[in-house]
Amino acid sequence: MLKSSPYDGLRFAFGTLTVLPVRVHRWDRGAARGGMLTAPVAGLAVGVCAAGLGLLLLLLDAGPLLAAVASVAVPAALTRGLHLDGLADTADGLGSGKPAEDALRIMKQSDIGPFGVITLVLAVLAQVAVLAQLYGDS
Repeated sequence: MLKSSPYDGLRFAFGTLTVLPVRVHRWDRGAARGGMLTAPVAGLAVGVCAAGLGLLLLLLDAGPLLAAVASVAVPAALTRGLHLDGLADTADGLGSGKPAEDALRIMKQSDIGPFGVITLVLAVLAQVAVLAQLYGDS
């Protein structure tokens, strides 16, 4: 097995968890392990981009609501909606009221059901509302 460098882990994290143009050179267990260990660094980069855009819009007097919407949109765009998709799948599975095996099958489907839609709308609205309040207070 090849010795894994920290850069392999970072490349794996950014290359698989974001749309940022980072080439992943290794796809083995060592690189995947390093990728999961360095995933918070990718999350931090996404968060900095979201906060930076929000701050820029506030400095341009765009208003707290627009800054909040943009700040919520950045992570969704930079991560291909990865966490939003997982949230919707979980809501559909748990909301189905079916036994565990059926709920897991529902979660694995590529479409989105009513529980997923409702959960996504409420989650995104809550994020925008909180950020708009915080941006308005600043």
